[in-house]
Order: sequence, then C-alpha cells, then structure tokens
Amino acid sequence: MKKTFLLLVFSFYLLVSSATAQEMKVISFNIRYNSAENTDGENGWPNRRDAVVRMINEEQPAAIGLQEALLNQLEYLDKALPAYQRVGVGRDDGKEAGEFMAVYYDTARLELLDVQTWWLSETPEEPSKGWDAACRRTVTMTHFRDKEKKQEFFYLNTHLDHVGKTARDEGARLIASLVPDGLPVIVGGDMNSTIEDEIFHHFFEVGLEVARDLTPYSSFQKTYNAFGKGESSLIDHFFVRNVKIKEFRTLDGDYGVPYISDHYPIEIIIRL
Repeated sequence: MKKTFLLLVFSFYLLVSSATAQEMKVISFNIRYNSAENTDGENGWPNRRDAVVRMINEEQPAAIGLQEALLNQLEYLDKALPAYQRVGVGRDDGKEAGEFMAVYYDTARLELLDVQTWWLSETPEEPSKGWDAACRRTVTMTHFRDKEKKQEFFYLNTHLDHVGKTARDEGARLIASLVPDGLPVIVGGDMNSTIEDEIFHHFFEVGLEVARDLTPYSSFQKTYNAFGKGESSLIDHFFVRNVKIKEFRTLDGDYGVPYISDHYPIEIIIRL
C-alpha cells in the first residue's frame, strides 16, 4: 500500500514537472528611456535599474521585449543579466543610436535562429520615419527554437508611434505583413492604442488574437501608469497565433521602488 502511494505521488510529481517545463514566460516592457536631463527626478533610471533587474530575475522569462531602451541602459542590463543574450538595434542608425526594441532571451531555454529589424515606414529596410510619425519606429522580429520542446516560434517586439494616427495604422499593417505562416507567433509591445482601436484589424486579418481574451486568468489593469502622476491607460498588449495562453499578468509588484517605469510590464505564460 505504501509503495503504491509513493508511486502515485511520484507519478503526479513527474506530470506536474513536465507541464511546468513546457510552459514559458514572455514579457513586454516599456522600460522608459534614461533621460539625459533627468526630467524623471526620483523616477530616473539610476533609481529604477536595480528594481528592473530584480523583476526580471524574479520572473525568469524565456524572452523579454523592451521598448525605449537606450544603449547605456542595455549595457547595464547586459552585465546584470548574464543568463540572457540581447538582440536588436538602435532605431536612429540601425546600430547603437536612439531607442532599441531590444529582445533578451534565456540562452539555456531558447536558441536564436534569426533576427531582423524593420522600420515602420515606407522604406522599412533602412532607418527612416514613416507617415505622420513623431519618431522613427521599429519592430524587432526574432525566430527562436525552444530547446526543451524543439518547437520554433516567432516573437515580434514593437512600439507604435504616440502621435501619428496614420503611422500607427500603417505600422500595424506592416507588422501584420511580416507574420509568417504556420509557426506560433507572438507580437507584443507598447501600441499606444487601446484594444478597441481599428488599427488592430490588420492583426486579426492574419489570424492573430488578443492574448488577454484567451484565458480567464487575465489582468485588465491599465499598463501606462505615468509614475502615478497623470492619467493611466491600457495600451500595452500581446497578440498571438497558435499559442495557448495559460495566464496574462500585469507586473505591478513591489520590486524595491514605487515604479520601475512609467509602464507596468505585461507577461504571458504560454504553451506553444
């Protein structure tokens, strides 16, 4: 009887362990650029950076897409997160200038197969500003293989323009055109739009679905928090295709400072 009980416990443990191993966390996070003029005061990057590292270490995502990150911020994270590798380029010159749509990935979990950067403009293959956008905007498109499941997937990290309505619409159209057939796809970022915005019909036309709608365990908390000093809004989103969403979280926990950015990170727990 005792042996039978122990066998059942061990079998249950293996089942739970296997299911957990197949799950994966992916985070999207507008990190808020490091203001050279220190206009963020007490919320400036030097006061937030250790808390950002703490958040990532606590969550241990397989991949995390950052928006607004400048090179000096990324160099700090490179040293603080040795388990991760970074890809992505500066939007102003395709090298190191300007904000990055950086993607960090856990090298023990994921194998990078390919990475490309596209500018959200009429000339997407070169540094450029599109339509009525206030800034150059990019999408970093990564192609990964999960080393545990041998499953490939794409993760696209982007930041749509905060001013140009046409730029947001055409940017979404361009991103949708990049979505490959067949394999699982994740698109995430700061979209500067609520989910009701018509720009997202471009995503729906290629089979992407709103990740929050795919699980009862979803947070609908507003993601832009303005460091608690202004109006908040829900403008950070994940869209997926051929991906099972177990949970959707807004990471508003206590990581050592009141706010780790003017946006809360969003996280999906998935199965491919």
